[in-house]
Amino acid sequence: MKKTLLALAVLTAGSANAGINLYDANGVKVDLSGATEVQYREDYDPSKDAELRIDDADLAINTTVAISEQLNVVAGTAFEYEDGDVRNDELWAGFGGDFGTLTFGRQYLISDDSGVGKDYELGSESVDFVQTNGNEVIKYVYDNGTFYFGASHDLKDSGDVVDKDGNVFANDDTSITDARIGYRVAGLDARVYYYTGDHVAGTTFDKDGYVDVDGYNVEAEYGFGSVGLAASFGQVKYKNAYGVDLLRANVYQVAADYTIDKTTFAIGYNNYDRRDEAGDNYAVYANVTQQLHSNVKVYAEIGNTDAKFDGRDADFGYVAGMEVKF
Repeated sequence: MKKTLLALAVLTAGSANAGINLYDANGVKVDLSGATEVQYREDYDPSKDAELRIDDADLAINTTVAISEQLNVVAGTAFEYEDGDVRNDELWAGFGGDFGTLTFGRQYLISDDSGVGKDYELGSESVDFVQTNGNEVIKYVYDNGTFYFGASHDLKDSGDVVDKDGNVFANDDTSITDARIGYRVAGLDARVYYYTGDHVAGTTFDKDGYVDVDGYNVEAEYGFGSVGLAASFGQVKYKNAYGVDLLRANVYQVAADYTIDKTTFAIGYNNYDRRDEAGDNYAVYANVTQQLHSNVKVYAEIGNTDAKFDGRDADFGYVAGMEVKF
């Protein structure tokens, strides 16, 4: 099959990067991929001590079946191991071709890819769409290398849903729609994300943990030589079931990196302009990454924020970590 079709199939999986080919014959291709990331971290919360933590632990299997020169059937499943329990966070099937990729099932929404920050942990402030995966998701992705578009819709969700921090909520009333449109030319990659969700799980802004969410994020990245620049502006709004505003915020992000051989230095600044008592908060960070192998990297990061934690000043943050992929 055409390489473009296989690439489109890979785009459908949030955690999958084709790593080990298990089978490739008779029009059937099966790939296994995984990641493990361990950190020693002191975050900004002064009530918490430094800890050794598992930041990422994933295993995914993707399958592409050639039906014709114009059509593939694609499927995937993936598991997370981050909190000591095994959780199936992806289980989907669909179709891929020159028209794009259309998938159905448990998977990550388009908005899960939003963000231009170059931080590992200490960027802190970014547009929070709260829930970016679901059990009943219909997702379409198209990418011809220059223009790309995607949209996803989580139907009236059933079963457990998980927020961006891994918290599990039982909810059968959540409905989410999001989309992305982007364009690449001469080192520039610009895109816009849109998100709207009803009865979304996973915040502390409402006593029941559910809010209505509306937001967008405008992002741009530009690379020239060894230098990469990135910036974004977004807005997000949370309301309760009665339509009362719980949060309105503008979020600004700027970041840059510079690569020498296998070493990358990055800095960034995020500003979260909230329309509530928390006011305007910022986070600034810097990190260095050493690529030991195409599948292995180590990194260190420091950061600072003026955010308050129960009225207390934030701690100075630092992180050291290693990521291994296959």
